[in-house]
Amino acid sequence: MKLSVAIFFTLWAAMVQAQYFNEPVDTKLPSPQQTLGHAVGEWHARHDQIQRYFETLAESSDNAMLEVIGYSHEQRPLLQLVISSPENLAKLDEIRQQHQAQAKQQQTIASDAPVVIWLGYGVHGNEPSAANAALVLAHYLTAVKTEEVAAWLSQAVILIQPSLNPDGHDRFAHWANMHKGSKPVADPQHREHIEPWPNGRPNHYWFDLNRDWLLLQHPESQARIAQFQQWLPNVVGDFHEMGTNSSFFFQPGIPSRNYPLTPKRNFELTAAIAQFHAAAFDAQGQLYYSEESFDDFYVGKGSTYPDVNGSVGILFEQASSRGHVQESINGLLRFSDTIKNQFTASLSTIRGAIAKRMDLLQYQQEFYQSALQQAKVYKYKGYMLTDDGDSSRLHTLLDILQRHHIAVYPLSRDWQDGDYKYLAGQSYFIPLQQVQYRLIKAAFSTEKEFKDNTFYDVSSWTLPYAFNIEFKAVSREPGRALASQQWQAVPGFRQPLPADAYAYIFSWQDQQAPLLLQALLEDGMVVRTALQRFSAQTSDTTVTFQPGSMMVAAGLQQKADWFTRLQQLQQQHGVKVHAIRTGLTPEGSDLGSHNFAVVNKPEVLLIAGPGINSTEAGEVWYNLERLAGISPSMVEPDRLARINVNRYTHIILPDGNYGQWQDSQIKKLKQWTEQGGVLWGHKGGAAWLAKAGLLRAEVWQSSEMQQLIPSQDVAYGDREALAAKQRIAGAIFSAELDLTHPLTFGVPRARLPLFKNSTMLLQPSSLPFVNVGLYSENPHLAGYAASEYVPRIALGAALIAHNLGRGRVIGMTDNPVFRGYFYGSSRLLVNAMFLGNSFNAPIQSE
Repeated sequence: MKLSVAIFFTLWAAMVQAQYFNEPVDTKLPSPQQTLGHAVGEWHARHDQIQRYFETLAESSDNAMLEVIGYSHEQRPLLQLVISSPENLAKLDEIRQQHQAQAKQQQTIASDAPVVIWLGYGVHGNEPSAANAALVLAHYLTAVKTEEVAAWLSQAVILIQPSLNPDGHDRFAHWANMHKGSKPVADPQHREHIEPWPNGRPNHYWFDLNRDWLLLQHPESQARIAQFQQWLPNVVGDFHEMGTNSSFFFQPGIPSRNYPLTPKRNFELTAAIAQFHAAAFDAQGQLYYSEESFDDFYVGKGSTYPDVNGSVGILFEQASSRGHVQESINGLLRFSDTIKNQFTASLSTIRGAIAKRMDLLQYQQEFYQSALQQAKVYKYKGYMLTDDGDSSRLHTLLDILQRHHIAVYPLSRDWQDGDYKYLAGQSYFIPLQQVQYRLIKAAFSTEKEFKDNTFYDVSSWTLPYAFNIEFKAVSREPGRALASQQWQAVPGFRQPLPADAYAYIFSWQDQQAPLLLQALLEDGMVVRTALQRFSAQTSDTTVTFQPGSMMVAAGLQQKADWFTRLQQLQQQHGVKVHAIRTGLTPEGSDLGSHNFAVVNKPEVLLIAGPGINSTEAGEVWYNLERLAGISPSMVEPDRLARINVNRYTHIILPDGNYGQWQDSQIKKLKQWTEQGGVLWGHKGGAAWLAKAGLLRAEVWQSSEMQQLIPSQDVAYGDREALAAKQRIAGAIFSAELDLTHPLTFGVPRARLPLFKNSTMLLQPSSLPFVNVGLYSENPHLAGYAASEYVPRIALGAALIAHNLGRGRVIGMTDNPVFRGYFYGSSRLLVNAMFLGNSFNAPIQSE
């Protein structure tokens, strides 16, 4: 009986396997269907099922080794299956070290050196054919015993990451599976094919992880890049899905939209490997295309980041069934068909990489060698970064650079470069004379003019602008002023506090200060904030404090253990707290003055749901938690009329369409604000506040901005170019802030870089004290924007704030928390949470 069951399952496995490949397999090794209990593609495999199969396979096969390289936000393991010959796996670390030495240290390439192939699946959770194809591929590479596969495994180390976004993957898998009936429904209008907000594409915090390769704001990306830099793959397969009525895309992409620092040889190798994809799909009679639709420009996505790191990144896009089967212009598109195409492209990638093994290894070596040669003759020697009083924010940027294996050196002594003096302990040098020359130039790029002005994603991402860190390209090196060791992160301030002080004060400039403040407020402590500059006396010196500094006065505390908790929280957050011995101050207001305003614990409501930009709502959510310690309540727009808003101190309207809100919702928000609430909106949220009459501002809408660009007599064939010119896909502009305003406290300089990816523009107010930030006279810092737009943007308002009854209304033209990494402008939103009631800008009554 047992033998009959075993034979049955073996025959069944062979039968369902045939839909993907026909080669005989080693039946001693488990197949995906034996582990899943169903054929691949019959249901959407969950991440835990993928994990279980990979674990079972790694235990059974001499050709596979499974690693957990990290965990997602929801604590799902991030998997990496390493497949190669048993001989290679036995010396895997030796191979990796040799590979690094060949690439970066110019070590002679061994004739039998394996090529490293990285296959990354499912960075977008609702593009499931990729992750499910990883199951089929892993089975094929371990169970098929042909001479070709054996040659592959001896000549390659294949890294399979089956689900780069397991949280989003499971969100979509659950949705698709819960709507599958006894017969799959192909109707495009069927509920299965229409995902609910926020859908399965993003990660837990609704971020697009395929935009985070450079920015590294999430644990999934950090784990991925750690492996990438450890292995330096020669080829990276980046597997995605696109619209249902498409076919299959593989790179090369649009030739005019490649990133300019990517060597020409990269595109030649991409085209050479494309021949293998074409041959594979030709043999199956499958439709496909290349050199259209997709570019290779933004270096923070999965097919372009490899290109500036010595690899050949290849994007694949499969038409999506968005469920189990769906009608398309090409006929019925089954989930199993989409999986098969991704599997086919995976095999053709391996086949092409093996055929071009020595070419790829030599190219990678030449990539890093030419980087050093180019750096040697480049007009600049590197970049200087300067600490502006917020070492935490600067160190966050330095940590990102080091995760990309970019060397950063502190100055050990002061250094003069022309009119600039860089101080030891506050200045850092990033030499261009290092193998990551191209990646450094990309990360610091301030280009504004491009060969092709059409961008699939953003046109600028300058890291120091995002962190609001002063930087300068220098034409000589600091020489002896440079420390001999690279920068290393050090723990924050941890000095014990004396117990008998009159008050305890900490600066508002450091990025960690809001986190400490929120922790104090949650612990029931009474905190005041300074509205003006002052000085105070410690036991041994006089300290000057800037506006926004936070005071914990001993005489105001109600809890018996408050000082113990203050010490514990200060140690936890690493913020320097000064013990002040007297309330009399040598300069500015005394500590009992009304110029020290009450700070209350924020209770924040974030509008998030259908109609709202889920990415930007997620960015607000994530940054409030990380930078302010605030976990907001989230409510869908259509529930506003039914909820009790009086429990909240702040309501945030991110970008979105608020057209469903009518007079009753406007009246509710107005009454709530007049009673003391702080109402914030940015981009579409700000525009709606203005339209509703809650924000006293006029708006230049996108339609009005587009009229600045002539469109008469434009040929039909130029319509795409016109559309590209009319949009701002993503550029960086600067605003001038009023640093005396509480919403700007802690910002180090008046000029603040802002990320702009919308043409909506708030107009300045004619009322006094309302314009908190206006765009600079020459605002364009980096990225593409039509020349017709820039003068109009220079006339616009970046941040407007005023009273409404006892409350406040704040509107911002741009998204202050773009992709989570714009730490500089994020401070404006954080300040609104804690200092939003600390200013007074009355407007005329209606």
